[in-house]
Amino acid sequence: MRIAIPYYMGKVFQHFGHAPQFKVYEIENHQILMELVVEVEQKGHDAVAALLKSMDVRAVICGSIGDGAMRALNDAGIVFYGGVTGEADDAIEALAAGGLRYDPSIRCEEHGGTGCDSCGGDCGDCGGCAGC
Repeated sequence: MRIAIPYYMGKVFQHFGHAPQFKVYEIENHQILMELVVEVEQKGHDAVAALLKSMDVRAVICGSIGDGAMRALNDAGIVFYGGVTGEADDAIEALAAGGLRYDPSIRCEEHGGTGCDSCGGDCGDCGGCAGC
């Protein structure tokens, strides 16, 4: 199964639709078989979801995620694990081992002046949208 993580400087990037890169992993039988970093050329939820679907990604591990991104991923048939922070490689290893800690109720306040907008959507260095 292919799994993608919005990625910046080794960490889970905290704003799905504005991630500069995604790290894509292939996992089978709890083993990581392949990993590669993909540059994102078109920003936005629908464009990113379409890119991931074209790469046969089946799941996304992410930080905060807004309603638009959730809809785009659902429409593409991609499940997501939100509320994850820290190193991308640690997150994928935890998922492969069956112990990923995530928050299914995480939401990004995209238009309220708090959350991701408070740091211009570039939350990769501060650990999360709420921390900016």
